[in-house]
Amino acid sequence: QSRRSLTETRTMPGILLGDVFPNFEAETTIGKIKFHDFLGNSWGILFSHPRDFTPVCTTELACAAKISNEFKKRDVKMIALSIDSVADHLAWSKDVMAFNSDGADSPLPFPIIADDKRVLSVQLGMLDPDELDKDGIPLTARCVFVIGPDKKMKLSILYPATTGRNFDELLRVIDSLQLTALKKVATPVDWKPGEKCMVIPSLSDAEAAELFPNGVTTKELPSGKKYLRYTQP
Repeated sequence: QSRRSLTETRTMPGILLGDVFPNFEAETTIGKIKFHDFLGNSWGILFSHPRDFTPVCTTELACAAKISNEFKKRDVKMIALSIDSVADHLAWSKDVMAFNSDGADSPLPFPIIADDKRVLSVQLGMLDPDELDKDGIPLTARCVFVIGPDKKMKLSILYPATTGRNFDELLRVIDSLQLTALKKVATPVDWKPGEKCMVIPSLSDAEAAELFPNGVTTKELPSGKKYLRYTQP
């Protein structure tokens, strides 16, 4: 594909919240996968990287590997994507694990998709028009997609190639997504697991009292409107 055709496709919206995530087939470091089969009944997180053997990507993958058990505890299947070949991914994985002081022979605890033809990067709207390779073709941005057990996209975050991600924040939003999928609550600013949540506005006071036996606290406001309702779900 030419640089022109790749940059033109970036205007496509890609995938939107609530859409069923494409059931793509791809070559990975664990062989060929079909994405929905790979996920099974679990949650999933797909995070893309601009290129193998690059500094920020290496620190990100190392962090993801180090805290992979945290994702496993939450029943979240992890998978990365970069625009290089499987052979490059496997060689790069050794650098990543060595960066973690785990030894180059320790396997990366999740697969990496080989998107060397940028097919998925275009389909999912992941190209960064400001970061070009030596041929002037856009690299992938740092995308994060969280997919629910129903195979629908629950969250997407898009970072430029120059900004590394915060994996503690990714765990926090997954905790929020999983809680709010089960309970009729929303999580307020800077919420962390175990803290109080907001009762969603569509619930009446009577319904809230029935649903939340721990009680509901309403904050008094100058407007007199009683919309700030807290509970411990």
